[in-house]
This record gives sequence, C-alpha cells and structure tokens, in this order.
Amino acid sequence: MDWRSLDETYVISTYKRLPIAIAKGEGNYLVDTNGKTYLDLFTGLAVNILGHSHPHILRTLHEQADQFLHISNIFLNPPAIRLAQRLVENSIQGKVFFTNSGAEATEAAIKLIHKWLVKHQPEREGIVVLKSSFHGRTLGALRLTRQAHVYQDFPAPSFTVYEVEAGSAEQLRELCRTKKPAAVLMEPVLGSGGVIPLSESYLQEVAAICQQEGILLGIDEIQTGMGRTGRFFAYQHAGITPDLILFAKGVGGGLPLGGLIAGPKLMDLFQPGDHGTTFAPSPLSAALGNAVLDVVLDESFSAEVNEKIAYLWQQLSSIRDNHPDKVQQVRGKGMMVGIPLNAAAEKVSELQRNLLAEEILVDVTQKTIVRLLPPLTISKAEIDRFIERFGQALAGWEA
Repeated sequence: MDWRSLDETYVISTYKRLPIAIAKGEGNYLVDTNGKTYLDLFTGLAVNILGHSHPHILRTLHEQADQFLHISNIFLNPPAIRLAQRLVENSIQGKVFFTNSGAEATEAAIKLIHKWLVKHQPEREGIVVLKSSFHGRTLGALRLTRQAHVYQDFPAPSFTVYEVEAGSAEQLRELCRTKKPAAVLMEPVLGSGGVIPLSESYLQEVAAICQQEGILLGIDEIQTGMGRTGRFFAYQHAGITPDLILFAKGVGGGLPLGGLIAGPKLMDLFQPGDHGTTFAPSPLSAALGNAVLDVVLDESFSAEVNEKIAYLWQQLSSIRDNHPDKVQQVRGKGMMVGIPLNAAAEKVSELQRNLLAEEILVDVTQKTIVRLLPPLTISKAEIDRFIERFGQALAGWEA
C-alpha cells in the first residue's frame, strides 16, 4: 500500500511528514508497516507520556469502554469528576474546566480572563505573553502565539495582547508602569519557540509582579505538565501559585483531552451558558487521565523518572562536549530537551533523516533545533542507544 501517495491525494497537507507509515506502538517504540522498529522520542509531541500500549492504560481503556463512551455534560460524569479532584489536589485550590485540546484550553482561558476583568478590574485590558511563545492555532489562541510563521496574516481577534522578552522581569515591570494588563500567560519552557526554559528566579519575579500589580498569573502547562519536567507541573519547581493553569497533551493517555484549572479568583466566574463543549470531557479520555495520574503520581515512579532525567542530561553534556562545532548548547528541563545545531535548516532535516535510518525518531523545531520529548518510561539502556546513534550521526554529518 502506497500510504504516502494516498495521504498526498486525500489529506490536506498542513504537516511535512516523515516517510514512514505507522502500524503499531509497543512500549517506547513505534513499528512501521514494513515491520521496522523505531525508538520514539517524539511521543506524539508530548502526548504519549507513558509510551505506547502501557498495560495500565490498556486495562483502563477496556474497563471504561465496557461502561460508556459518551454521555453529555447534562449528566454527572464520575471519571471526569475524579480526575478534576486529583488535578486540583496536586496543583492549586480551584476548579477544572475540561476541553478536547490545548488550543481549546487557551480559548477558554481568554474568555475566563475577560469575565474577570469585566467584573473585577474594568480599567484593565490585555494579556501579556512572551516573545516566541506558542499557545495554539485557533484564532483566539493564535492571537497569543508569538511566532510570525504561525499566525501569519490570519484574522486577529480585537482583544489587546502585549509581548515581552522571556526572562526580562524589567520589561514586564515597565509594561505595568505604562499599561494596565489584566493577565500574564507563559509557558515554563517555551516548547515550539525553541525549548527555552524560564529560570525559577524569573518565574518567581513574574509571580511577585503579578501579586503587586493585581494581575492574573496564567501558566501554560500544555506541554510541560504530567511529570515531563520532573514535577507534576513545571511551575512547581519555582514554588509559585498561579491563578490559572492550562493542561492537555499527556493528560489523556493518548486520547484528546485538555482543560484549565481556575484558582479562587476565577473558579466561580463561568456560569451555565457562558462556555461549553459537546465532547469534553470524554468519559474515556477522563478514565485514561486517571490512569496516567495513577502512574505519574506514584512516588517510586517519580523517583525513577528523576533519576533517569539526571542520567539523560549527564549523557547529553557529553554530546555537547564531543561536538562543540555542531552543537550550540543543550537546553530544556527534565524530559523536554532542545539541541540547537550550527547548521542550515536543510542540513538539520538531513540529520533527522539520518537518525530515522538508524531507527531513532526525533522532532525538529524552529528549523534547526532537535527536540527530544522522551516517554517517562524510557530506560537508561534506551537513553544510551539514542546517545550512541546521535553521536555517530553527528560524527559522520557535515553541518
């Protein structure tokens, strides 16, 4: 079967695909239709946080499928209620609104922030975001995304957006002196923007500014949540308390699920009819979300993940040291890594294809940055396999 030709004929091309068709996922590997097995460091762009076909996920999938797949938000949904309780108990005091995706979570956040400023701070306007940030592709979320090649010239909603440099608390202070923004929204690690981690001290400064100025603090944990950085949510490394948390990707165990956690200032603003969705939360996705939390909140599992994080970064430092002419730096946090290379975009794509030939799947963001999003279940032996193949690829590659 010529899957590539069929894809080009029948599917709208909004992605540049790698030339393999996937037949199966097994553990930390994907198997193509020719039977070739690849170590998966894509993880569905941070979705498959426990790899593929995790036994607890599969058991839960079958158990919930035997009960019901869809009801309606008119009825009580026990899997979703339980998941909301656990998300709150492991983050901030508040309530949860579920969505189908991260972009929908951003859209809900925009509406919720608007409700807050109209009711409590009508003299304020606008949301502050960081340069190079990414918050989704739907029109409202696109307004907050700060990447020109993404937002292009699509219609822009009229609400005010301010842009400041990541890492510069002084820019935010200056903005607050001249404008009156309603909220700040930021990713603890700018993922699509280049896997750029925000320092704990910067997050603490931003939290303090928001507190002093009476501004809402929103944290976009869509890619960084569910244990990916070594804590349940990445903001927890800095010891701050946001007013709003966005989540998605890894929470659904491979199925579409997202949402927001609204803190005390926001949790009772939405009233019946203010917002809604037909499908979210899918009882099946919510059940898998609980299965994901069963695993990632387990203390022994978390300890193992952090041990493997330390090992991964130790090994990555050797890659940087051995190839200083090709590797600019290694950055990120936890199981979220960016490796900017000293090469043109075409050459980095070539390296990605070379790794594909060596049965290693990696992503590339911002055209020249190799992005690693390993499953939390990756083993040290699999880390060694990647480091060996990546090092060999770099050694034989003319940047």
